[in-house]
Amino acid sequence: QVQLVESGGGLVQPGGSLRLSCAASGFMFRIYSMNWVRQAPGKGLEWVAEISSGGNRIWYANSVKGRFTISRDDAKNMMYLQMNSLKLEDTALYYCALDRKGSTRGQGTQVTVSS
Repeated sequence: QVQLVESGGGLVQPGGSLRLSCAASGFMFRIYSMNWVRQAPGKGLEWVAEISSGGNRIWYANSVKGRFTISRDDAKNMMYLQMNSLKLEDTALYYCALDRKGSTRGQGTQVTVSS
């Protein structure tokens, strides 16, 4: 049974940083590409970033490129999202997911960027 558990969210000022974590279990994590998706208040799911199995290919949404860094540790079944230079518009519920549409995702961790 796939289980994805996100953590690390919180309240941060514009320009600040946060590091999100995703703990995966119940499937062969290392062979899957993994994604971060987010949902801002009143909006649909937005794909944020993807990392391939093995971590040698990475893709970012234009809205976060140059500010966010996705990574993974297959030995620990963990995925991360380092978020720097956070903006008000980054406020959202962040999910780790098996696909870009977020069809299989965790319960999410809230990130609020506010002054």
